[in-house]
Amino acid sequence: MLARVLSLTLSVVALVCLSSLASNHASVNAGAKTFAGTPASSDEDFARHVETLKKKLPSSDFSIVIQPPFVVVGDDTPDSVKNYAEHTVKWAVDKLKQDYFRKDPKDILDIWLFKDSASYEKNALSLFGDKPSTPYGDYSSAHKALIMNISTGGGTLVHEIVHPFVEANFPACPAWLNEGLGSLYEQCGEVNGHIRGLTNWRLPGLQNAIRTGTVPSFRKLMSMDPGAFYDDARGTHYAASRYLCYYLQQRGLLVKFYREFAAHQKQDPTGYQTLHIILHTRDMTAFQQRWEKYVLTLKQSE
Repeated sequence: MLARVLSLTLSVVALVCLSSLASNHASVNAGAKTFAGTPASSDEDFARHVETLKKKLPSSDFSIVIQPPFVVVGDDTPDSVKNYAEHTVKWAVDKLKQDYFRKDPKDILDIWLFKDSASYEKNALSLFGDKPSTPYGDYSSAHKALIMNISTGGGTLVHEIVHPFVEANFPACPAWLNEGLGSLYEQCGEVNGHIRGLTNWRLPGLQNAIRTGTVPSFRKLMSMDPGAFYDDARGTHYAASRYLCYYLQQRGLLVKFYREFAAHQKQDPTGYQTLHIILHTRDMTAFQQRWEKYVLTLKQSE
């Protein structure tokens, strides 16, 4: 059977916390606006950055497209690099800022789009001194770069774009939400002018974990430090975080949750109490049971 927390009995302290968070709920919601940050860097900054970048290009096969707050660099055809810059990077940035993020990353970041696995492995090692840790790509804060094997598709690119924006706007964001949002948008579309995550390849593994009782309680998942969260070879932590975000999205609550959690993170470091309020429930064990039944009804997108 799935290990669960005991039925929730809120202490006086927790009740005070919930009351304090709830009292601020209306003011945060009333003040919510469409977020529209401005580029942190000027045209001159980008021009200087590109000139420096040109000096370290691995070959003449690479082309460069400025797409604030990023510079997109790739060794596929110039038209392909431009297409990714305009129709994946710009679209994702615009839609994420519309709902979530006020500020751009403070530094100009490079997005390296390597055209295939051979280019990805060779050039990631020569440029950054590290072998890629995944076959798809990742975001390196140290190198100020998103490093992508773009032949695997644009899903990982959108996922990794989320991370520098979280870093700039919500630096205390716990791993579960950082990766929950990132993985939500690794398969996404647009609905009524807003970005929307779709079901994806993480679903079957999560459904199996639900059936075998190996999904952690939300209290445990949300309180994990990065070491515990990422120490998960089966990917259950990613998947559970993604589909908690998906559940909130499908009920029109995800953006509201993100904004209120970010506003009250000092009082609620994990987001657990904010989730109570957003869901209008104090019995999280019962909620997780309902969520698990809901997840088992979902179908993987084609």
